[in-house]
Amino acid sequence: MDAYFAENRTISDPNVLAEIAAQCGADPGSFISYVVKHQERLAQDVIDDHNASIEHGVTGVPTILLDEILPVQGAQDLDVYVQYIQRLIDRRHA
Repeated sequence: MDAYFAENRTISDPNVLAEIAAQCGADPGSFISYVVKHQERLAQDVIDDHNASIEHGVTGVPTILLDEILPVQGAQDLDVYVQYIQRLIDRRHA
């Protein structure tokens, strides 16, 4: 996440991904080999996740989906999450 959001790195570049993998302790060569070997399935996984997010009302990032029904968009303070979670709890007990 930092590579994309904080460092503005091009995470679709295989060389950047290899560097990130190495920073996480993975062997960059093995990582890239895996990505290349499974590229089609990985791409489909991303598309499926994207479509599922849209179905849940996600229109931007960051978004946290609470209880698979309530999208909370944007960087929010802890108090906001507490309020949303309390609403979900109250609805369950109503």
